Amino acid sequence: MKSFEEILQTVHTYHELGETIACANYVIETFGIKHPNFGSFELREKAEPKFILMTTEGEFGKPQIIRIPENTFAFEFKLMLNLIAHEMIHVAQKAPETLVMDKNEREWQAYYEMLFHKTFPHIPSPADDKQLFFANKALEYYKRMGEGSTLQEKYAQQKKEVEDFVVSLSQ
Repeated sequence: MKSFEEILQTVHTYHELGETIACANYVIETFGIKHPNFGSFELREKAEPKFILMTTEGEFGKPQIIRIPENTFAFEFKLMLNLIAHEMIHVAQKAPETLVMDKNEREWQAYYEMLFHKTFPHIPSPADDKQLFFANKALEYYKRMGEGSTLQEKYAQQKKEVEDFVVSLSQ
């Protein structure tokens, strides 16, 4: 794999040329996060620094589209890479062989991945404040699973990992 600096230079070149979709495809290939259930990227309206929206869209069991802002790569690259990886987790969750029907479980899994990179180990972590945000979102979706629910029991050990991670970021 190329060095992070070389990858970043390529990303900046794509961005300067306005080739957001080509850049996103380059990123998922380079970091090995492309899932077989992935269909394509499509553009959505420009994002604002405080609100960057990416979505995975499509029928369960069918190839998925990831919608990304047309200015995705104008923002901090490690953060954008983690957001794309989050959506690629959703692509996998909607594949016929690995369907995850519960929205809270899907979001829990995707935010957990953003913290620990167990599915996509080559994804670098963004700044601590972004990781703290991801951890709090994960815990929010864990709570939405329902107190004492089967889903909460299923993810109890991972929840402890997230809580310990939050503590480590606070020190």
